[in-house]
Amino acid sequence: MSWLALLFAVTALLYASVGFGGGSTYNALLVLAGTDYRILPSVALICNILVVTGSTIRHSRAGTVAWSKLWPILLLSAPFAWMGGSLVISQTVFLTILTVLLFAAAILLCLQKEDIPETREITPKRLLIWPIGAVTGFVSGLAGIGGGIFLAPILYLTHWGRARQISAAASVFILVNSVAGLIGQLGKLSRDGEIASLTSYWPLAVAVIIGGQAGSHLGLKILPPKWIRIATAVLIAYVAIRLAYRLVSGTAH
Repeated sequence: MSWLALLFAVTALLYASVGFGGGSTYNALLVLAGTDYRILPSVALICNILVVTGSTIRHSRAGTVAWSKLWPILLLSAPFAWMGGSLVISQTVFLTILTVLLFAAAILLCLQKEDIPETREITPKRLLIWPIGAVTGFVSGLAGIGGGIFLAPILYLTHWGRARQISAAASVFILVNSVAGLIGQLGKLSRDGEIASLTSYWPLAVAVIIGGQAGSHLGLKILPPKWIRIATAVLIAYVAIRLAYRLVSGTAH
């Protein structure tokens, strides 16, 4: 558990530095550690919530959350995240979805654009964003992630707002989807009598709190955001490859 806690702390540090929670990588690390696939989405979502709660509070206090533009996305994503979390799927389907999401996240991080210049007018394509929020919410709940790592690049591509607004939106989106998805996941665990088994993973919760705080306060001040995004993408790609290899090997047998 000690090495896993260390990896969780490093993951939280990297993700928090770019405004995300780390749920996709937490899931992959838990799979590689041999965790029961029925339990690991709940563990990952709890860690997600612990990491992004602080950044959400800071953004709210700073007034960078564009609530008027964000609430329609949340209104659609939250119930779909709950639906995804409540859905019972097989281990092979879960691992396949998670692997695809990891590779997609690594690519999106590398392709993510920088902030829109102050001299350029923002013309957000809101009607396109709302259904994407619903789809992202459903997949997030299903795979046990927050979905912000997918939402943020889309917000940049659709000129939804400035960098600080998008970072704030991603944090809130992750928090809301993680809570909704966790409610769905806990419902399944309750029916299976597995909720009590979550308590043994408390060291991971402590690790992400420490890593998340360090990343949130220090990460962006030490390295340029682009470097951190690339480092995070490399980490995601590595665990995705490991996960894909295990999936193929397991399927083959």
